[in-house]
Amino acid sequence: MGTNNIIFLEVIEWFDPDGSEVAHRIPEEGSGEIKFGAQLVVRESQVAVFFYNGKAIQVFGPGRHTLKTGNIPVLTKLMSIPWGMTSPLRAEVYFCNMKVFANQKWGTRDPVAFKDSELGLIRLRAFGHFNFRIIQPLLFVNFLVGTVASFGTADISDYLSNLIVSRFNDYMGENLDSLLSLPAQYDEMGEGLLSKIQHDFASFGLSLHQLLINSITPPPEVQKAIDDRSKLGVFDNLDQLTKMKTAMAIEKAADNPGGAGEGMGMGLGFMMPGMLSQHFQPAQPKSATQQCPDCRQAIALDARFCPLCGHQILVFDKCANCGKNLQPSAQFCSRCGEKAARTTSKKHCSACGAEALADAKFCNRCGEQL
Repeated sequence: MGTNNIIFLEVIEWFDPDGSEVAHRIPEEGSGEIKFGAQLVVRESQVAVFFYNGKAIQVFGPGRHTLKTGNIPVLTKLMSIPWGMTSPLRAEVYFCNMKVFANQKWGTRDPVAFKDSELGLIRLRAFGHFNFRIIQPLLFVNFLVGTVASFGTADISDYLSNLIVSRFNDYMGENLDSLLSLPAQYDEMGEGLLSKIQHDFASFGLSLHQLLINSITPPPEVQKAIDDRSKLGVFDNLDQLTKMKTAMAIEKAADNPGGAGEGMGMGLGFMMPGMLSQHFQPAQPKSATQQCPDCRQAIALDARFCPLCGHQILVFDKCANCGKNLQPSAQFCSRCGEKAARTTSKKHCSACGAEALADAKFCNRCGEQL
């Protein structure tokens, strides 16, 4: 039932049509004359933020809820004649999709500068995937969604990708000395980068649940230099050289038809499955958890409260000064007394003048320490 009808009460609900919509407003055309007694139906994977007269009144969890406004059927229309038959008592509902949005891509659009201790200044490209979900719907609506009718992953993926790239540059500068020690560190780097970015996501009411680094690639000439250095390392080790020569001899013998060549080839064929089986073992899946923002303990992904310390995971807003949870109508923090407002700032690199995040430590353009 429409939100601007004269007689009937509304039943307000929302279904995500394609799985990519993060937040949706009802009514879609703007605010409406939602009447006293209207029914709001919220699914298990949703949270609804109710706005009345321009302010967030309440955040509703799963279930059916009765909305209370000053709009009375028929009577409100008669009383709104001075405003052109449009009631000034405006209301709208924002539905937030609380599921995990998986397989979001991030990557460097332009190469990132990195000072390698052995190779010098080089430019890197990095690519990967990440998963995120909403943990503070009111904060998310106020600072990212705004007043748009529909907000999807396409509206936020570019910003989150750029944020990850900036933090990736800082993490590389602090934890990696040279690209020569990079192999086999992707998982460790992904976990370290995830913990570094959690605070940035939390400032918008989001939680980063998993971050994967698929590849970190230097320019072709740098890759060739690394390959040449790897070859030198093999020849410096006589044991490795002997093994390589033996493998080459077996391969050459297997190519010759008949006699010993067939026997060696057959023996190698029996050996290869056992030699390679350990490289193709499927990775053990990790259980889906999140971290309590108060006690830092791992808890279930769909938990509303921490079972260890009782901290509320789904909160309305946070004080920008001390991090205290705030109610929707709070004007000042009850802990530190600061005005409930959020500010952001940026700084510039002294070497090249490029813009960077306020707490960035390395420049994305030139690699200098800020």
